[in-house]
Amino acid sequence: MKTLEKLLEWGGVKREVVCLLLGGAGLLASILEIAPFPFDMAWIAIILCGVPILLEAVIGLVTAFDIKADVLVSIALIASVVIGEDFAAGEVAFIMQLGGLLEDLTVARARAGIEKLVRLTPRTARIIRPDGEQIIPAEAVKVGELLRVLPGETIPVDGVIRTGRTSVNQAVMTGESLPVDKKEGDEVFSGTVNQFGSFDMEAVRVGEDSSIQRMIRLVQSADAGKAKIVGLADRWATWIVVIALSAAVLTGLITHEVIRSVTILVVFCPCALVLATPTAIMAAIGNATRHGFLVREGDALERLAAVSRVVFDKTGTLTYGTPEVTAVCSLLPDLPEEELYALAAGAEQRSEHPLGKAVVRCCQAGGGEIPASEQFQMLPGQGVKAVVAGRLVTAGNWELMEGEQAADPAARPKAHVYEQEGCTVIYIAVDGQLAGFLALADTLRENAAEMIRQVKAAGVAPVLLTGDHASAAAHIAKELSIRDFRAGCLPEEKLRYIDDAQRRGRQVCMIGDGVNDAPALKKAYVGIAMGGIGSDIAVDAADIALVSDEITELPHLLCLSKRMMRTIRLNLIFSMSLNFAAIILAITGILNPVVGALVHNAGSVLVIINSAFLLKWRKKK
Repeated sequence: MKTLEKLLEWGGVKREVVCLLLGGAGLLASILEIAPFPFDMAWIAIILCGVPILLEAVIGLVTAFDIKADVLVSIALIASVVIGEDFAAGEVAFIMQLGGLLEDLTVARARAGIEKLVRLTPRTARIIRPDGEQIIPAEAVKVGELLRVLPGETIPVDGVIRTGRTSVNQAVMTGESLPVDKKEGDEVFSGTVNQFGSFDMEAVRVGEDSSIQRMIRLVQSADAGKAKIVGLADRWATWIVVIALSAAVLTGLITHEVIRSVTILVVFCPCALVLATPTAIMAAIGNATRHGFLVREGDALERLAAVSRVVFDKTGTLTYGTPEVTAVCSLLPDLPEEELYALAAGAEQRSEHPLGKAVVRCCQAGGGEIPASEQFQMLPGQGVKAVVAGRLVTAGNWELMEGEQAADPAARPKAHVYEQEGCTVIYIAVDGQLAGFLALADTLRENAAEMIRQVKAAGVAPVLLTGDHASAAAHIAKELSIRDFRAGCLPEEKLRYIDDAQRRGRQVCMIGDGVNDAPALKKAYVGIAMGGIGSDIAVDAADIALVSDEITELPHLLCLSKRMMRTIRLNLIFSMSLNFAAIILAITGILNPVVGALVHNAGSVLVIINSAFLLKWRKKK
């Protein structure tokens, strides 16, 4: 069904293009007085471009008494044809249809991404019964039942671990790329992925109450209240129609010349007015594309100009989303930091944990030689053990050190300094003695601080909403001089913040990359997704995708949207001024319908030229 809808949409655009090409050819033939048929060739434009306008105007009036720009255009078309001014009628129809096509091309419906979210929903669950394990549909799980989750499996429902230890990838809920260690009594969420150890859990929230199902409902409902921009010509159409008809009727009654009344109607057709917005938007979209932005919703730039806050996710947006070793601290005088680093990397060589892989990658990148290891042992939710260069090396969290009786309370204050800066600490024990620790942290994107400064300079306040813990959020916010930040945010909390801000009249632009950001991207006045590293679901929910992931281009986009709105206002002022000047000339009898249509044509061309300057515009540094 959706494929058919897309084909019909494309077929409609293709049909409009063909009609415009044929209509334009007919008008050109009329100007050159080429007449292969017994009628003016301008009738091709009247039929192909004018009839759809007439039908839409009639339908709007009959079904909802909706007075749009089409009503005035229809009156002018009919009046021009009645008095025999076929070229004027055809030219007005052509210009209006061209404006309609440009408007259609600027409006693209972003897919909601619901289907992909549904595919993340677990299909089955492994339930523990008195007669053994059974595989049942996930929706059949009941509250209080005991489930077993093996390594690599998606957790089917929300629950609490009763036995076992593991690490869980919670990116779908929090957006954080690093797995979270889980033990008995910890809560786990449906849709998240068990990484290493198997565990038994008690079901707490099942079916429609589970986290992944709540996420789906959030995305479905998030854009229910998002305002859509209405064409300015249509907003002012009622007044334009009333003024045009009044002027035409009064002129006809006073001068008794029907030609003057028709000229007024032709001149009053909002051709340039209709072109004022879509041409500027199309040019701005072209500019945005050159700077790595794919504008998926045509009116997104118009909305972006009105935002007062930009909400950033942290991981993958302001940071690269990959942990790096930022510090190595040896606690033993006879163990140099380089050797400690190498021993830790040797122990982590076979680890599948992202932190373990980061230790190995960073050690290699720094030119360190990693010694061979043997007797590797993975300790789910805690760390690893291995014999490296003949020495027993244990790497993991503080609980593992306590379990190995290698914990040294004197090391905690030193490590805590790094934890307060948002780092994750891996403790290293060598031959049963605490030897030191490594600090790992996600790294800020290059020039992120300068980007935030420029966002502020553009008159927009930056806000940080992250699923990471408070110390990491506070450290990043301090590094970037962001005053407003919140940590530990689940999708519902990001959505609530945006909804509250927009209810208070503060329009929000959300920038994110993860599945967990999809509801917020959909709810925000403008949603921008990281197109390279971002999930398909996030991109589908957003109005704009940053294809290159180069977040430093954001200030340019903000300024471009404001520049676009200034261009639109200038177009509107110019077109309305030209209209009123032409009306005065029409009332005095200086203009006839054909000349009036040519004036309109010139006005439309100048509007297009003015909009075209946006294509090359570049924000000044």
